[in-house]
Amino acid sequence: MSRSVFITGGNRGIGLAVAKAFAADGDRVAVTHRGEGRPEGLPEALLGIRADVAVPGEVEHALKQAETAHGPVEVVVANAGITRDGPMLRMSDEAFDEVIRTNLTGTFVTVRAAVRSMLAERRGRVVLLSSALGFLGSPGQTNYAASKTGLLGLARSLVWEIGDRGITVNVVAPGIIDTGMTAALSARRMEELMRMTPLGRPGSVDEVVAAVRFLAGESAGYITGAVLPVSGGIGMGM
Repeated sequence: MSRSVFITGGNRGIGLAVAKAFAADGDRVAVTHRGEGRPEGLPEALLGIRADVAVPGEVEHALKQAETAHGPVEVVVANAGITRDGPMLRMSDEAFDEVIRTNLTGTFVTVRAAVRSMLAERRGRVVLLSSALGFLGSPGQTNYAASKTGLLGLARSLVWEIGDRGITVNVVAPGIIDTGMTAALSARRMEELMRMTPLGRPGSVDEVVAAVRFLAGESAGYITGAVLPVSGGIGMGM
């Protein structure tokens, strides 16, 4: 059955791959992006809506546009995220706040807006994109790790609030995935991370997509409050 799906940060990387997969399944998919105009390479099957999750009111407006076009949202994937790396002792308040505002507060605002229609329908799927490194800790990423770890507390608290309405809330925690973000890592840092990864290789975007699709599907109806690592074993036991 075709569903209304809303994905933040769905114009590139993991978000775009997830959006394409849902669209291929026949779902009606809306994605947010921060830039002006339609992003290059965004398939016509996807409804692109400009919205910055860190700006008050923008994601709520985007949700309204998506629901006008596709009907009440039944699946929300909170994927939008940024990095502003640097040692904590030299990290500015602005760099810390910007990451928290986008990755954590932006997710809170997105999910708060999206679940309203799910409550009325008494069903829905919420999937939050975190990071295995958020739980493990990573030098130069105190802001990023704090934002991604915070998603677990957000998810599990929300489970208690809306679980009796048939809505599941789960977290996917990718490890080192072959994307543009990891391409910026130095060869030395990548070698270190691979030594920390029992499978000894980066993951693929498709492997993350499979986890998101599973948690958003009917077969995951009794899974909620879970963290699903797609990490090759890095940070296992988190």
